[in-house]
Amino acid sequence: MNVQAGFLARRRRPRFQLPPGACDAHCHVFGPGLRFPYAPNRRYTPPDAPKEMLRALHDHLGVARAVIVQASCHGTDNAAMLDAIASDPACYRGVAIVDDGFTEADYDALHAGGVRGVRFNFVKHLGGAPDQGVFARVIDRIKTRGWHVVLHLDAPDIAPLSAMIRQLPLPFVIDHMGRVPAAAGLEQPGLRALIELSRLENCWIKVCGAERIALPPYDQAVPIARALVEAAPERVLWGTDFPHPNATHQADEADLVDLVPRYAPDALAQRRLLVDNPARLYGFG
Repeated sequence: MNVQAGFLARRRRPRFQLPPGACDAHCHVFGPGLRFPYAPNRRYTPPDAPKEMLRALHDHLGVARAVIVQASCHGTDNAAMLDAIASDPACYRGVAIVDDGFTEADYDALHAGGVRGVRFNFVKHLGGAPDQGVFARVIDRIKTRGWHVVLHLDAPDIAPLSAMIRQLPLPFVIDHMGRVPAAAGLEQPGLRALIELSRLENCWIKVCGAERIALPPYDQAVPIARALVEAAPERVLWGTDFPHPNATHQADEADLVDLVPRYAPDALAQRRLLVDNPARLYGFG
């Protein structure tokens, strides 16, 4: 199945050459729905974007490793994500969505399948904050496994949730630069709260999602990302967010790659962002 024939024809190659071992630390696989059905209670139904499409994109961009993040449209059925990891277990890791029904054996199977974290959505358009009892029980189940928790937040909620976040007994990763609106600038309360969190040794931040917080050519996102890279250079990650669920426009991933040297201007900062940091968090060789 030549799934890449159409969509790659519309995408240019980036000008910036990613270093060897570069990791896309936030991407998704969707379906195919006939094999991996979408969750009945999903908030959106994406076009299929199977593992072959993700691999083709990464080959096109020069990405060597990836973290496949379970998206809410598949719910707690992590089968599509696990199937993608199994196609290249040395270079793929995963972040799952789980609930109270998962047993220790289920967690063992996820770990064996390459999962190294769980994700919770707090964003309003995806249903808002999770049940706090479930959240606390899942954290208790994973904190001794060497896993982390990924927090998908709305910018106005960062400060109100900071007290809870500071008490987390394991590493946590904040998605998409906290979804802070780039047009609001560097002094906005959400970004200031995010930078305060970034000072914690167990806080990691993904400087991905420029296409979520700004419009092309994403110039307004650059100062936001650069401030986060400077605040925690050894605990920032980068990703494409392919295939961009719930996007406001069609992003070209080459544009997102070409933002990297504007986020991290020197070779050392780029290597940390793209290679060293994800290798440390996800256990890549």
